[in-house]
Amino acid sequence: MQKTSRLLQASRDLCIPPLRRGLATATTTTTVRATPLSERFGAEVSGIDWSRPLSPEVVRTIIELQNKWGVLAFRQTNLNDDGHVTYSRNFGALETAHALNKPRRASSVHLYDAGNLGPDDKIIPQHSRAWWHTKANGLWHTDSSFRQHRSSYSALRAVELPPAGGQTKYADMRTAYLELPQDLKDVAKNAVAEHWIWHSRKLAAPGEFEKPTEEERTAIPPAYHKVVQLAPDGVSDTLYVASHIRKIVGMSERDSTALIKALLDHAQQEKYQIGVKWKNVGDIVQWDNRCTMHRATAFKDQENRRDMRRTTVFDYGNAAFGVKHELGRSDVDLLVGGSRDIAAERTPETQTQQQIFDL
Repeated sequence: MQKTSRLLQASRDLCIPPLRRGLATATTTTTVRATPLSERFGAEVSGIDWSRPLSPEVVRTIIELQNKWGVLAFRQTNLNDDGHVTYSRNFGALETAHALNKPRRASSVHLYDAGNLGPDDKIIPQHSRAWWHTKANGLWHTDSSFRQHRSSYSALRAVELPPAGGQTKYADMRTAYLELPQDLKDVAKNAVAEHWIWHSRKLAAPGEFEKPTEEERTAIPPAYHKVVQLAPDGVSDTLYVASHIRKIVGMSERDSTALIKALLDHAQQEKYQIGVKWKNVGDIVQWDNRCTMHRATAFKDQENRRDMRRTTVFDYGNAAFGVKHELGRSDVDLLVGGSRDIAAERTPETQTQQQIFDL
């Protein structure tokens, strides 16, 4: 009994489901193949029979590949909404997708609508609040970093694709941290960031989201997470940053703004990026939010339909629930190393990091 309990606890911590008797075996691990999309980041995975439930061995193989590559592309899965949700449940419990400013279209509460279609199945009108809400998808971000219980995997499925544009870009936060200038590492290593979804909405649409509504503020309050985390592979350190970051806890506004900008400017450099093209309806791209950022790219959103649906898996690792923000002064000093003048310490070279926003 004790052995079984330890197995269940370990599988929960790693987001690996325990072995289940009677589960139909779809694909052996020997047939699953990963083709790298770059030297160390992103891979296209083939050899999975999507018409059957995945075996525990295949699920473990996907987790191993996810830990290695960060981003996985699966082509022509032919999954519907139910199949998509069932697939993602192999990796843990799923978030309930919020439907603020955009009523839910999908058949499951676990499917977030990432497309440009409204509840009437028509293209969302330009300059509506729902349209403005989606503009922040073009900023580099991490799904659900604005929740105190953060996410691990996101799995985005193509239901309807535009004839051109609309690819998704991803950034490798493990390599970005590895190559982070030492002075930034020293400041970031114990920093805690406040993530707020309405901050990224304001960045993308300042006129529309200058002041979120009371309903919006109440539905999604700020969350607090460390800026530097242990990556899911258990070996690497990684940056955990996003355009959702409004401030660094315990820093002056000036220092906080300077550090956030320096980290995002560094992490968004093109050398850390890959782009994944959506080729077919049924394609799924899955990424680990704990060691990646991503952003949407433009397409003719008033002319072409784009129906994209996403499941999001809760994280259950050691940092899944972030940190408490009710900190005493001594705790703040410990976390951020006191109040340093970060803006004054930046060198001209690191102040001119490339910015990749493409709004």
